[in-house]
Amino acid sequence: MLTVGLTGGIGAGKSEVSRLFVSYGAVLVDADRIAREVVEPGTPGLAAVVEAFGREVLTPQGALDRPKLGSVVFSDPERLATLNAIVHPLVGARSRELEAAAGPDDVVVHDVPLLMENGLAELYDVVVVVDASPETQLDRLVRLRGMSESDARARMAAQATREERRAVADLVIDNDGPLGELEPQVRKVWDELSRRAAAR
Repeated sequence: MLTVGLTGGIGAGKSEVSRLFVSYGAVLVDADRIAREVVEPGTPGLAAVVEAFGREVLTPQGALDRPKLGSVVFSDPERLATLNAIVHPLVGARSRELEAAAGPDDVVVHDVPLLMENGLAELYDVVVVVDASPETQLDRLVRLRGMSESDARARMAAQATREERRAVADLVIDNDGPLGELEPQVRKVWDELSRRAAAR
């Protein structure tokens, strides 16, 4: 088994790369998706969040009100640390379960948005960074996701720099161009990952 940490800045195109990897046969462990799963209604994760932040972070239906929780934690580093202390161990445990269920010859791709920021590069056999210029990221966030320019810039500023991400990369996928130029690059990286997995 080869474990791959896949990361990239917001708007770099990481989701498209992970989709292509899955189409080639990768086992995907999506940290964002798991982070949502571990705080679904009825989970110990949601109970712990309510205990820490109160019932006001729930919707009337009893689900987590993400915008409400976000407004509480993102302006308060201490409360954000409290939330992370609840969610991160649950995400880590579920990620390990999914990885353990993969076959010995599989390439397991962990889609981890904040891999660099959280110092997780050492956890993986290979780190793949999807790279795009800040100008490209900003354009995609405003044009494709409908963010305001100030919101997009704030989100980009909260993440690692392009140079910091590239510094931890074993392999880099350049996604500055149109979508048609992405697939051949991803296929080339997949072939390299498959080669490394077979050599283990």
